[in-house]
Amino acid sequence: MASANSPNARGAVYVVAVPIGHPDDLTLRALAILQSVDLVVSEDPKLTQQLLAHHRISATVTSYGPVNLKEKVAVLLQRVRQGTRIAIVADTGSPLIADPGVLLVAGAHAQGTRVIPIPGPSAGLAALTVAGFPCESFYFLGELPTPGSHLTRCVADAVKREVPTVAYATRHTVTHVLKALVHLAPRRLLAVAWDLTKSNEVVIRGTAHQIDRRLSNIQGEDITIVLSGRKQR
Repeated sequence: MASANSPNARGAVYVVAVPIGHPDDLTLRALAILQSVDLVVSEDPKLTQQLLAHHRISATVTSYGPVNLKEKVAVLLQRVRQGTRIAIVADTGSPLIADPGVLLVAGAHAQGTRVIPIPGPSAGLAALTVAGFPCESFYFLGELPTPGSHLTRCVADAVKREVPTVAYATRHTVTHVLKALVHLAPRRLLAVAWDLTKSNEVVIRGTAHQIDRRLSNIQGEDITIVLSGRKQR
């Protein structure tokens, strides 16, 4: 009988982490799983196909969300009950971390299907490890909201935490976060990482004012913010 870790195991959902930028960060185990499953489920099949092509993997890829999500999950779970092995992947990084997928995984558990993690890259953890802040524990905020009162509250709450706060942001959002921090915690250190593991990767560490002065010279899309925790008195 095949084990849960075997690529030949039947009727399973594999939660497979993929690179956050550099395609060669895909683990050997992830490669084996993606080569052997019956179906790869992705929010953005186009990006997934590019990654698979880079590694010369021929696989059937189908879209997962964002529309008709419940209907798609029902079909996928039925296929799993029939013995299909499915790999769910994110556009980048680890599935379900600020990414859809929870309905499929929860549904698989509910019907007694094996759910098998294939761990790997995560932009949040990558940024945290290069920020240079104590990270025995941290708070993950996920994708920051668009600029407005909700974003301002998120920044104000983060400033009060004694542990680092990790969040994903757009370039427009970063500008507003830095402005808020200049007023709320002008001396607090933070790190902002652009396009981690890509050729244009940039990591800046400093105060909000120091980072804001360098912002106009940086080009990038995938941004992760790590705000250091409040020092305990």
